[in-house]
Amino acid sequence: MIIYGNEIAAKIKEEIKAKVDDIAAQGKRKPCLCVILVGDDPASISYVKGKEKACAQIGFASKMIALPNDTKEEELLNIVHACNEDESIDGILVQLPLPKHINAQNIIANIDPKKDVDGLHPVNVAKLYQSRDGFVPCTPQGVMQILKEAKVSLAGKHVVVVGRSHLVGSPVARLLLNENATVTMCHSYTQDLSKITAMADILVVCVGKPRMITAEYVKDGAVVIDVGVNRGEDGKLCGDVDFANVSEKCSLITPVPKGVGPMTICMLLVNTLKAYEGRMNNA
Repeated sequence: MIIYGNEIAAKIKEEIKAKVDDIAAQGKRKPCLCVILVGDDPASISYVKGKEKACAQIGFASKMIALPNDTKEEELLNIVHACNEDESIDGILVQLPLPKHINAQNIIANIDPKKDVDGLHPVNVAKLYQSRDGFVPCTPQGVMQILKEAKVSLAGKHVVVVGRSHLVGSPVARLLLNENATVTMCHSYTQDLSKITAMADILVVCVGKPRMITAEYVKDGAVVIDVGVNRGEDGKLCGDVDFANVSEKCSLITPVPKGVGPMTICMLLVNTLKAYEGRMNNA
């Protein structure tokens, strides 16, 4: 069975749109997401356009601040601080990666944690690891939503996560632990990787290597979540999993495209609505 994240995302967007329509009917201002883009990286520009489009689809207000590649760190910090103070902005997202001369961690640490819809501020990271309510990074949150929608039981299951990035691997492992799964994390130094992954009831792959996970890495009947987005040798989009072979062996699998990717932007919208509601309730 193939789990299409784009179908799950469409359903969640409809639910959010209904809430936004209700907010507008009450004469209240709509939730607003501000995206800050530094430089002209084509992939980043594409991601930002996708976020703007998603906001428009559900009725969010959006603001895009585009800055040149040579923007100084101090200038960017001043803009972040201004967005923190702007009462019309609910969520702030600084598009990564930033130019090398800018310290990304310093920029993220200066975003108001209550507006940190990317879930990367140290306060929100700490809340995740303490099982407290905060903002969770969008892609890991999307993975968990896919598992929930597919009614995959996690308690007591052995989950193997391949990849340990701060954006995906580490937070998704924490979320899985919070659901009482037994989690093994693998990375570039892991020995006998295929032996470990072949023991997984659920395999989450986020390494950024095209079609790295082949059938020999996967247990019969396993659930496989492919987070990777790559260009294969044929120029086509593909995941970290060799879909053609692995799909014949597993019970559930996400495709690339139309799998985890659409859920990332969807969860950004969920986080922005949460930030809006939190700020309105405390106003």
